[in-house]
Amino acid sequence: MNADNELLKNLEKLHTTELGVERIKRNLFLDIDTKDVVNWCKSKIKSVNATITRSGKNWYVKVDNCIITVNAYSYTIITAHKEKIK
Repeated sequence: MNADNELLKNLEKLHTTELGVERIKRNLFLDIDTKDVVNWCKSKIKSVNATITRSGKNWYVKVDNCIITVNAYSYTIITAHKEKIK
């Protein structure tokens, strides 16, 4: 089974910490009204435009000029940030 299918099959396990919520909101400049960051990330991960790769213990989801990092074992959203323009 490839990594993207594994992540997509386990989206119900996706979670983050309180600090993770604040970090994601700050890094992505999310609206203060975005209360449920986990659901926001889930919708991005499920997007047809999302590219999911696995490197070591993390999945990296590139979508809409941002990168979401998810631990592959605990399904914890570690961080998300804007994609750097090269």
